Amino acid sequence: MTLLAPQDGRAYLDCTFGGGGHAAALLARAPHCTLDAMDRDPAAAERFAALAGTQVGRCHFHSENFRHLDRVPGRFDGVLMDIGVSSYQLDVPERGFSFRFDAPNDMRMDTRTGRSAAEFLERSERSEIERAVRDYGEEPRWYRVVNAIIAARGTGRLARTSSFAELVAEAAPPAPGPRGPHPATRTFQGIRIAVNDELGALADALPLAFGKLNAGGVLAVISFHSLEDRMVKRYMNEVAGRPVDRDDARNQDDRVKRAELLTRKAVQPSVAEQERNPRSRSARLRAVRRIDV
Repeated sequence: MTLLAPQDGRAYLDCTFGGGGHAAALLARAPHCTLDAMDRDPAAAERFAALAGTQVGRCHFHSENFRHLDRVPGRFDGVLMDIGVSSYQLDVPERGFSFRFDAPNDMRMDTRTGRSAAEFLERSERSEIERAVRDYGEEPRWYRVVNAIIAARGTGRLARTSSFAELVAEAAPPAPGPRGPHPATRTFQGIRIAVNDELGALADALPLAFGKLNAGGVLAVISFHSLEDRMVKRYMNEVAGRPVDRDDARNQDDRVKRAELLTRKAVQPSVAEQERNPRSRSARLRAVRRIDV
């Protein structure tokens, strides 16, 4: 909220409405602003209606994946993107995002389209499964996990979250010692990212979101995965006219400064925040302010 600095009379866009926490905070700070929100999850529309209440003229919902930001009309003084799965999706068993519950192995953010996680695991090429587990999930024992997935096809073990989590734990059991995250955590994350094409959607959405800003408008992005954060960092450095990485050999004259960085380093949650909200522990916030249109 400090970076976005919401004000009455200004226009804001929440690209990932989820449970409505950020949208509610925007309206609390600036009750007379204009708020648009979007979410690919069809269940989010009802939650938005409850939040917007009687402010129909100033609050608008778009049932869209944020990679289709170009379908949202107008420009904005602040655009917020909170990448990844929402707490609502994690806590609803039938959505299949969590191995804490026995449920169909679905993991789709938009249940109206695409393949479920079970279908992805049963039918995808081995190379797709490897990319999901090794690259997106960053599972160090990915080879054993992928072999177990391929061997389990047709047995029914990939159909439900509990049996799939057990399969992964058998292939890559936890190391002896203090108890850490469940051994299926990384694999579930990687499969979810692949099923929803989250990295592809982010790559499409970043330039569209920046293009929606008025002069002086702020783009703020919260990510929870190192690949996402790297993508956000590179894009924000690019629009700020800075080297996108150490190998960027462009001359300063070849760079166009269209924004100023508001966060030279990613903002991380404090220890107190992590204690209040353990799911925030891997969050990384970056922001830029547009200086041209």
